[in-house]
Amino acid sequence: MMCPMLMFSVAASKTPEMTVLTASETHPVDPASFRRALSCFPTGVAIVTTLGPGERPIGLTISSFNSVSMEPPLILWSLARKALSLSAFRAHPAFAVNVLAADQEELCRVFASPVEDRFAKVDWTPGIEGVPVLAGTAASFECRKWRTYDGGDHEIFIGEVIRHSDSERTPLVFGKGRMEPFPVGIG
Repeated sequence: MMCPMLMFSVAASKTPEMTVLTASETHPVDPASFRRALSCFPTGVAIVTTLGPGERPIGLTISSFNSVSMEPPLILWSLARKALSLSAFRAHPAFAVNVLAADQEELCRVFASPVEDRFAKVDWTPGIEGVPVLAGTAASFECRKWRTYDGGDHEIFIGEVIRHSDSERTPLVFGKGRMEPFPVGIG
């Protein structure tokens, strides 16, 4: 069933608190305004890791992490189809999602940049299937790849959580284009 808002042509209306954009099949959603609207939903920041050719550690910063199921314990994250690391994540049977702590913003930036060896100055230990589990994170989830799905310009990875850990460390969150510690007094 088509979403009702897709039946209207592109129109913008200004309410006192928000701009409402609608779209039709002939006038698709503007990617910049879509991204801006998504930034209103703060998310955690994580680094997902696996092993590439020659058992070389691979990792990148993500904010597309979510729980899927408690029984079995499943999580998901997504990766752009144009990402150079996509083939490594497709090939390896496991990955780890490392939820960053508030003081790991620099680590977030390293794993989001085109640095050749992102693991050069990072403490980590091998988890299931040898995948890197980063030290000092707020939480980590070691997963066996359960399913992958087409997600438009991304591939969606679902993992079955085999082992996890958490700490008392304050998580790092991202929203409105900024990284901040999880608000004190919440949670």
